[in-house]
Amino acid sequence: MARIVLGVGGGIAAYKACDLLRRLTEAGHSVRVAPTQSALNFVGVATWAALSGQPVTGSVFDDVDQVPHVRLGQEADLVVVAPATANLLAKAAHGFADDLLTNVLLTARCPVLFAPAMHTEMWEHPATAANVALLRQRGVTVLEPAVGRLTGVDTGKGRLPDPEQLANTCEHLISRGSQTGTLPIADLAGRRVVVSAGGTREALDPVRYLGNRSSGRQGYALAAAAAGRGAQVVLVSANVDLPDPAGVEVRRVTSAAELREVVTAASAEADAVVMAAAVADFRPAVVSAHKIKKDQSNAGDAADDYYTLRLTRNPDVLVDLVTARRRGQVIVGFGAETGDDSTSWLEFGRRKLAVKGCDLLVVNEVGDGLAFGTADNAAVILGSDGSETQVEKGPKQVLADVVWDLVAARLT
Repeated sequence: MARIVLGVGGGIAAYKACDLLRRLTEAGHSVRVAPTQSALNFVGVATWAALSGQPVTGSVFDDVDQVPHVRLGQEADLVVVAPATANLLAKAAHGFADDLLTNVLLTARCPVLFAPAMHTEMWEHPATAANVALLRQRGVTVLEPAVGRLTGVDTGKGRLPDPEQLANTCEHLISRGSQTGTLPIADLAGRRVVVSAGGTREALDPVRYLGNRSSGRQGYALAAAAAGRGAQVVLVSANVDLPDPAGVEVRRVTSAAELREVVTAASAEADAVVMAAAVADFRPAVVSAHKIKKDQSNAGDAADDYYTLRLTRNPDVLVDLVTARRRGQVIVGFGAETGDDSTSWLEFGRRKLAVKGCDLLVVNEVGDGLAFGTADNAAVILGSDGSETQVEKGPKQVLADVVWDLVAARLT
């Protein structure tokens, strides 16, 4: 069980923080809510107290004998601010301490997570951008807002990320601290990363496609982990049916050609690129404009027996990225392998690393319920420097953090 301080800013998204609070308490954490005075105009003290089972105040003058403005920050395992308004971000960046929450932010020596929510114009204003950059430079995690419906009829970037995904990010930060025995830091703060996830689909006709078994879970775990470590993340998602990770910009694609185009553009300014998507090696040479009928055949006299499908090779996106890489950019590939009678799956992975030329290659054995469509994964991460890092079977979030540990070491 972790001790969490939930700071709530004065925005309409404060009502969503009630869902976040419920998820954190149901997970067994002790949560103390520190609302701003403005936040109490949206959700009252009684609601926060009932959901948290803890006393609620936003003033430094309540329970003075317990010195809450110092003690709460000192004892917290995590401070999460949701929603974080433009005003709160400005105060935090410049060290203002005019209420309980801003005092807690100055005394906290644990991970601090901001989940911004505001109108697009406010998020994009140079003052807000400068404040966010300053906080990230200090190792604070400031998530990217989601895109969607805002207050009134407005739509755009500035929506509070989904509470379920915010809770997952909180759990990730807490878990990292418990695994390492030290306070997790935002070691990817200020970095821009691109992650691909899922499996591409190559159209055969308006109904059918060639695809693979990738669920996208490993790529989504990588994106969520990077955001939790402070990175600005672009997730290129190929045919994935999963909720968007909190603080991640998601760009959806279908085919290998679309993925290549989007990943290439997004990678131009990225510090690291992780190609976790299962990209089709081949696509149909001809795509039928109409549904192929059962009795339609190109098999000569054996019209009812089989249909011949010609395939053409897709470009190798990973090799293209390596060829066009910027100086200092870290590129990570994934290799889903099976062995045969003469060669192990890991040896095939070593050969693939030599061909691809990336910095790291995450090699895992697939088939018979391994990797694809499961909640866990095991892998050996091969480095271009000859290193081999084995990750035992466990949650995909664990593998994601090991990958980012290795990436962060190479970035520094």
